Amino acid sequence: MSRSRMPATMLSDLCDVDALAAARSTRWRPGLAAPAHSEIFAGGSEGGGAGLALALACDALRSSLVEDEDRRAVLWVQDRAAVRLTGRPYRPGLPVELRRRLIHVVAEKAEDALFALEEGLRCRELAFVIGELTGNPKALDFTASRRLSLAAEKYGVPLWLVRLDAQRDLSSARMRWDVRAAASPAPRWNAVAPGNPSWRAELFRARAHAPGEWILRDDGRSLVAAPPHSVGVAAAAGDRPLAAG
Repeated sequence: MSRSRMPATMLSDLCDVDALAAARSTRWRPGLAAPAHSEIFAGGSEGGGAGLALALACDALRSSLVEDEDRRAVLWVQDRAAVRLTGRPYRPGLPVELRRRLIHVVAEKAEDALFALEEGLRCRELAFVIGELTGNPKALDFTASRRLSLAAEKYGVPLWLVRLDAQRDLSSARMRWDVRAAASPAPRWNAVAPGNPSWRAELFRARAHAPGEWILRDDGRSLVAAPPHSVGVAAAAGDRPLAAG
């Protein structure tokens, strides 16, 4: 029977199934191609924003590699206020493959940080760029945000911009997150050891994906996600992989 000759109720049910399939196909999950420009809103009292930015950047980098290992440098730009709040990147704590590839820049003002970020995005020899800006500086208006998006898209260098203690404002970022630290599951072999880094992450704006909320965890090899309501069950399961959200 052709779709045009189906009863109205059958057509309605089919449309519901199609809509559900479409929603699932556009749902974000680790390993999907990342947009060129993302923003992560986080509190300045914890390092969750920078930690998730790095995890997302590494996840996108792993998923994009098809040939030789990427050895390009990584640029990390902070304004002075961000350094006071969260500290500088700790090289021994970075993924091993990034420790010798990090270029760190501290800018006195937001204007200087934005200039450094845009210049970095114009350099194809960089694998990705991470920025940390505090509050809602006037320099980061929609025009400045648009310049970052265009540079990232034109030169193929992705940007993860961490917004510390900032209010949601107008932005051209293709994907926008609101994150905070989450409890880590206890390690299986050593109960007093720190667990895998974990975040409660809300995707509240995205061009290609439906909004959603997940618990994200980085096990050092991959980024995994689970719906927040399943965390208790997952924690009881120890360090077994979480089902993708």
